[in-house]
Amino acid sequence: MSPSTGPVTGPLAWHIGLVGYGEVGRILAEDLRARGVASVVACDVKLGGDQELPLREHAARHGVELIASHAALAERADFIISAVTASQTVPAAEACAGTVRRGAWFLDFNSASPAAKQRAAAAIDAAGAAYVEGAVMTSVPPYRIRVPLLLGGARAAELLPDLGTLGFNASVASDQLGVASAIKMCRSVMIKGLEAMVIEAFTAARGYGVEAQVLASLAETFPGIDWERQGTYFFQRVILHGRRRAEEMREAAETVREIGLEPWSAGGTAERQAWMADLADRGELGARTEPSFGGSADWRIEADRILRNLKR
Repeated sequence: MSPSTGPVTGPLAWHIGLVGYGEVGRILAEDLRARGVASVVACDVKLGGDQELPLREHAARHGVELIASHAALAERADFIISAVTASQTVPAAEACAGTVRRGAWFLDFNSASPAAKQRAAAAIDAAGAAYVEGAVMTSVPPYRIRVPLLLGGARAAELLPDLGTLGFNASVASDQLGVASAIKMCRSVMIKGLEAMVIEAFTAARGYGVEAQVLASLAETFPGIDWERQGTYFFQRVILHGRRRAEEMREAAETVREIGLEPWSAGGTAERQAWMADLADRGELGARTEPSFGGSADWRIEADRILRNLKR
């Protein structure tokens, strides 16, 4: 902001803490700083490990202060955004609860079941802070901070205008905790399930040498989808984020289970995503780079790598 605009006030003057400095956390940090937020701090479990250097380089470029612990971050932040892997949703909230400021906001950005969000909320609310459930409704990178975000909880509507000032594209789904996450998780059963089905079907078709016929049939049934392009995108996304997606799908399975329905599809999707992540971790698949619909990669390359691995 230029000096003529006067002192920074309102949400732009908040001390914002990012719990999790992975892909989502770094995107939010960049956009919040670009928006004019003066103080952004972050912590991540990767600090102190072999992935620490890239995080520190990114933080230095964007004026973000890295902090060693959740507790140290929570005691400084007016507004905390939790963007960790699904399995860490409740532990992250509990780790912040001991030192979180009374009256501070806690926005839970994580892909977790309604019950997990309710447990996280209980920890934060008991400490005197204000928990708001967030459900990210599509992939973050194309939209960045403007990704469609559903809010839930008794104070969600109160936080909404401030999120708009910070640049978020949020709307309130319900004043009841768990509704926004139920929408997100049920959607994930479909979207992440489609990724897993495409990988399985396309790889099998490639193995049998019938991919041209399968793709032609899909195009006839669903003419609005470019299956070549979509297939490549799905393969790339799962190679890059399969581990995180597997955790999300375990939460989606738990969401289905919480209403008494056995989550056969969601559970299978979690296993396929984790299986792909294992192959990627071992270097059996292509480079973990951000997928682009404009890229030249071909899903067949990855399918062939999978097939060669199966023959070993």
